[in-house]
Amino acid sequence: MSDHTENQPANPDLCPAIFGASVAMVGVCLTVIGLFKVVTSAKNVSTAGDDLLALDALLFLISAMLSYWALRHRGRRELPAVEQAADYVFLAAMVLMVVIAALMTYAVV
Repeated sequence: MSDHTENQPANPDLCPAIFGASVAMVGVCLTVIGLFKVVTSAKNVSTAGDDLLALDALLFLISAMLSYWALRHRGRRELPAVEQAADYVFLAAMVLMVVIAALMTYAVV
């Protein structure tokens, strides 16, 4: 086996998928922060949901940056570690998004 095939990711479609989804989720987080501010100010409710959404947007941005870096540097030895880091950060951000959705649901109701 040559070095070129050994450095290829296990799933070559994973990095572009993470990049696209992460960028979209940054936009979703920012949109929901704006909507959530309108709803909470109208109902005079105070919650940490918007702060958590900002953190979540940051995690999605980190995931997008890692996956973009991995896409730009295909064929290097550190590529699998960078892709794995992007994957883990993306999964952590998705779990946080579910927690935030639950918190926001109870705060607004």
